[in-house]
Amino acid sequence: MNLVNNSRILGMPSWIKALILAFISFIVLFVLGYPLGETVGYLVYTVIIIAGSYWICKKNPRSVWYVPILANVFGIVAAIGEENFYWISSLMIILCGGFILSILASILGSRIGARHR
Repeated sequence: MNLVNNSRILGMPSWIKALILAFISFIVLFVLGYPLGETVGYLVYTVIIIAGSYWICKKNPRSVWYVPILANVFGIVAAIGEENFYWISSLMIILCGGFILSILASILGSRIGARHR
């Protein structure tokens, strides 16, 4: 029995996978953010989103248009609404850099996924 092919996660639409990715990365941010510090928490949060965006878009190349936005929804809301974020702060640089890298990872995954179909 092949668990990868029989997985329920693979049968879900990409927007649901992106929202699950957002919630998982958000939980990891709070689990790691308090004991290790905000910077380490946001770095791990960003890496999880980049890797997840690549994987989701590799499996479904047409989802490149919305996966980076849905996966980064908590970071976008935090950057807009949080008063501790300043335009030149290290946390804002990590969030903006992670958003840009997740877009690039989504495009890369989409192109690789389209080639293998």
